[in-house]
Amino acid sequence: MFLRFCKNGEAPERLPCHPTGRHGGCRGESNLNMYYIYILLLNNNQLYTGSTNNLKRRIAEHKAGKVKSTNKRLPIKFIHYEAYLLKSDAERREKYLKTTEGKYFLRQQLRDLFKNLGK
Repeated sequence: MFLRFCKNGEAPERLPCHPTGRHGGCRGESNLNMYYIYILLLNNNQLYTGSTNNLKRRIAEHKAGKVKSTNKRLPIKFIHYEAYLLKSDAERREKYLKTTEGKYFLRQQLRDLFKNLGK
């Protein structure tokens, strides 16, 4: 699991490499798919949790208003993502973060970011 926090609300320029470097991602030759869960801060201060295998594309879709569940809550801020090698791990994490306990955990984990954003 890789944890990344995005302070500027943008998708990261360079997505994480596997720590061993064996997949070639550090040279831009990745042959492994990464699966991501991501957190958006909506304009009503709610958090949106989603998952994808193409993070940059998905964030662009949200920002362009192409995602039905967030298009009425623009502008959004991209504040957090986690990367996984296995799709099942990403799906399990997304499911947990959508529970009451998971939402509480996430708010605690990101509380300093919220202080800086004034939320």
